[in-house]
Amino acid sequence: MVGGKGTRLRPLTISTPKPLLPTAGVPLLEHQLRKARAAGIRRIVFATSYRASMFTEAFGDGSRLGLELVYVTEEEPLGTAGAIRNAARKLTCDADSPVVVLNGDILSGHDLVAQIAMHEKSGAEITMHLTLVNDARRYGAVPTTSEGKVIEFVEKSPKPPTNQVNAGCYVFRRSTIDAIPAGRVVSVEYETFPGLLASGATIMGYVEGAYWLDIGTPGTFVQGSCDLVLGRMVSPAVTPGGGVLFLNGSVVAPEAAVSGGTAVGAGAVVESGATVESSVLFDGAVVEQGARVSRSVIGRGARICAGAVIDEAVIGDGAMVGAGNELRGGLRLWPGTQLPPTAVRFSSDV
Repeated sequence: MVGGKGTRLRPLTISTPKPLLPTAGVPLLEHQLRKARAAGIRRIVFATSYRASMFTEAFGDGSRLGLELVYVTEEEPLGTAGAIRNAARKLTCDADSPVVVLNGDILSGHDLVAQIAMHEKSGAEITMHLTLVNDARRYGAVPTTSEGKVIEFVEKSPKPPTNQVNAGCYVFRRSTIDAIPAGRVVSVEYETFPGLLASGATIMGYVEGAYWLDIGTPGTFVQGSCDLVLGRMVSPAVTPGGGVLFLNGSVVAPEAAVSGGTAVGAGAVVESGATVESSVLFDGAVVEQGARVSRSVIGRGARICAGAVIDEAVIGDGAMVGAGNELRGGLRLWPGTQLPPTAVRFSSDV
């Protein structure tokens, strides 16, 4: 499921779909693909929509990853279940076979093999991964019986009945997908799941509280990349070590300080006296001498000039932040913007 526009991550997603954003050195989606392959999956159908051709450019036929990749483009939005039904026309398995459905913007360390095994043993129509959260009020809660059968789907509530929430990874029986209405908008959360429960069908909940993160905002994007680099989230696509990631062709001065899971993209430059902490520098980004970048994303070819401070901000591709600026607290600078020296300050000193 890779068709969304990723509007909450703009301006990063203006030119690049969210699943293709560089995350610890590879496209975000590659972590999912390698996880699927490690679980024994060899054929994957992409349900694409927004900038669909970029997925083919990034992954081709999948041979680089030891996978067979097939692409289905959604011309009009069909909702979560509608997209699954639309992609099903490229499935080759029989009616009783399990079909794993992954959301392309999730980082999860849960045991996919165990989830599939639970599905096959139970004979359920759907087996969904449920993760455990400290505060379920922001999510839809999914209570289950002691055997793991889903009882109901509870919308956001001030007093949720459980801290188990939908983690966005499903194992469907193929025939269950084929029963989803074709050619119209259908939601798994609001139509498919409740409808199946009401009909008496079995939906199982595979509960595991492993690492899980929905990459939906700049803050979670930075967190996910840093967690991969630091080894807090394990991915076959990343070999953690040293607490930072320097991609081929990056140049970091010996007198620069780079730490906290930062990923420095190919051809990116961090000059002497600069500090970069817990951030993501895309390919070709430049952080000049004395500049400070923390918990931020610096887009492709963007330049942070001498002495500038970037804290929890997003700098779009090709933008320039002039010397002495301070950009903090969620500020987003659109691609190509040229910010003059000391144009934006949060403190009075220059």
